[in-house]
Formats: sequence, structure tokens, C-alpha cells
Amino acid sequence: MISKRRRFAERRKACGFNQEEFAEAVGVDRSTVQRWENGKTDPQPWQRPKIAKDLELTANALDALLIPDAYAPPQAPGAWLSVSPQVSDDEFDAFELARRVAASDVGKETLNRLEHAFDELAMKYSISPPQELLERVRKHSAYVSHLMDSRMTLAEQRRLYIVGGWFQLLGATLHIDLNQEHAATARLQTAATLAQHAEHPEIGAWCYETDAWRVLTDGEYSRAVELSQAAQQLAPAGSSVAIQAIAQEGRARARLGDRSETYAAVERVQQMSASLVPRKGTQHHYQYDPGKSLAYTATTLAWVGDPAAETYAREVIAKLSPADDIHKWPRRVASANIDLALTLLGGDRLDEACNAAQRAILSGRIVPSNHWRALEVVNVVEARQLPEASDLREAYQGLKELASGNESVSRNC
Repeated sequence: MISKRRRFAERRKACGFNQEEFAEAVGVDRSTVQRWENGKTDPQPWQRPKIAKDLELTANALDALLIPDAYAPPQAPGAWLSVSPQVSDDEFDAFELARRVAASDVGKETLNRLEHAFDELAMKYSISPPQELLERVRKHSAYVSHLMDSRMTLAEQRRLYIVGGWFQLLGATLHIDLNQEHAATARLQTAATLAQHAEHPEIGAWCYETDAWRVLTDGEYSRAVELSQAAQQLAPAGSSVAIQAIAQEGRARARLGDRSETYAAVERVQQMSASLVPRKGTQHHYQYDPGKSLAYTATTLAWVGDPAAETYAREVIAKLSPADDIHKWPRRVASANIDLALTLLGGDRLDEACNAAQRAILSGRIVPSNHWRALEVVNVVEARQLPEASDLREAYQGLKELASGNESVSRNC
């Protein structure tokens, strides 16, 4: 049964407000004031300073008035004691503590929506321009930060820390894609801190794995191996991040030319991914899936110089390419075409290699952090003095200019 807040309503009247006037003063509907006074809802944290000011109350005094009548202290001395001598201040303290433990300005529905929003953005990662996705991540992260000061239960606080950690992690990944190093570092550190407070090792492991990819793109291959191994140690057994961290180590070892360790990593990834039970939708950035396994294998084998990379790259392209519209490719398809080009160049199938590379570059699906991969192909083609070299270089320069323009727009928004 909902208990009314008569003392709150009486304070409103004492200050000369009827419900409609008070609603207008606070900036809400009259029905909202009615729900507050009926005990059906609580004022939101950002509304309370205005309410306290209009009712000429301190924050603590307002909190006291918002205690439901059933748990409020007796108004007249001895009013409860005359009915039940056993009721004491100690008992009231216990009632009040129980109320505060269960009190919340956040709520299950808000957390459900935030978690759903994160999953939606994570599934759009592979097909959305990073600068556009980053704007949405910023807005959700700001809202999570706003909720941090709200009253909530311990269980809700942990959920809020976890979803906040996921948003920070995704934001860090997007900053890496855009070559925004300082912002990426800050978000990774925040994600790791939230994961630590929430005791959520999965997010912590993803932080290490994400940083491993970042340093790998900078050519720090040994450091990438170390970070990948740290991620594996922290990752829950059999989880997506455990598999991804092994795959990341395999790619780093391929760049180091360590063939035996590279193949061992590829084999472990294939074994673990075969038994993985997906918990998220397809294309979720933080859910390992068979398509991701194919793409990682293609890249790893291409880097180690194994002709078998061609088979994997072509399978990725065949499964994920939406007809012939290169501008609708997921990023994996663009990367697979780069892998295919590198492999074909190694086998002296030059025309096919140049065509695959040019399609990847012109697709616009190669993010700034992966430009170096396209440049590797361009440099090989130029070194061999192939006739396609000038067209390929021109396409690559156009890719760089487009990224610079998008970055400028993103910073001015």
C-alpha cells in the first residue's frame, strides 16, 4: 500500500502554493506533484534543489518531508507510544534504514534501457562511421555520469558502474579508430576503474585487449603480446574476451615473425570459438562469433605470409558483402580485402591484388587507425612499379583527406 506524504503537502500549502502553482514553479505537471504527494514517485535529484528553494527548506529538511507518512516520526510527543509502548526511536531508525536501502532515483527500467542502448551501439560498431557513433556514446556516458549522484541501491549502483564501464570502453575503441590517443587513454583508464569498483573482470580484460590492439597498430608488437596475455589472465574462462585476447596475441606474434606461436594461437582461437555460446546479437563488438574468427585468421595468416589466408579472406567477403555496394560493407569486409591483397601480392597475382586493395580503400570503411594496413599494400605496389600504383596512391590520399575532414567536423560539433 502506498503511503501519502501529508507533511510535504502541508508545507506546500504553508508556502502559499496550490498544486498547480507549485507545479509551475518547479517546472513539472500538476499530475507529477500529485504523485509526489501520494507517495507514488519521488522527485528526481535534479528537481530537488528547486523544490527545496521554493519551499524554503534545506536539502535534509526536504528529505525528511519526503519520508512516507507510515515511516515518519510521530508529530505529537507520545502519539505512537500511547498506542504501542514497544515502538521506540530504535525501531523507527530500523524502519528508516530499511527504507533508505530500498530507495532509488534510478530504477530498474532506466538501467535496462542503458544496457539495451549499449548493446545496440556495440552491434552498430562494424557498420557505422566512428565519429557518428562516438557522439551517441558521449551522450550516453554523460547521462551515466549524471546518474552517479542519484540515490540508488547497491545492486543498482553496481549495474550503473558496469554499463558505464562498457560505454567508456566503446568510447575508447572509437577514439583509437580515430587516432585520438589521449582521449582513448582517458576512457580506458575510466573503464578499468569502473570495472574494478564493480568487480567486473570481463571489462577489465577488454581494456587490456583494446590497448593491445592500439599498441599493435603503432608497431609495438612485443608490448601487444604482453597486454594480450594480461587480458587472458583476467578474462573469465571461455569468454569472448578470452578468445579475442588470444587472437590479438596471435596477430602480434605474426608481426614479430614467430610462426610457431602464431599458429598455436590460431588453433586455440578456433577450438575455443567452436564451443562458445553467444550471449549477444550478431555483429556485437564484444561478442566473439564465427565470422570474427574467420576475419582474425585471415589477417593473422596474411601477416605471417601463409597463402592459406586467401581462403579465409574470400570466405569473409562472400559471407558478409551486401551485393556489390562497397559503401555498405562492414569493416571486416574491407579488412578482408586488404588481407586478400597482401596474400595475392605474395603470390604475384598482381592485378587481383590491386583490385582488392582499391575496392577496400574506396569503400570508405577503413578507419584511420587501420590506414597503415592499406598503406602497406600501396607501398608494395609502388615498390614493384606496377601500373596501378598511381591510381592506388590517389585513392589512398583521398581516404586520408576524407578522414581529416571528418575529424575536423567531429571536433567542431
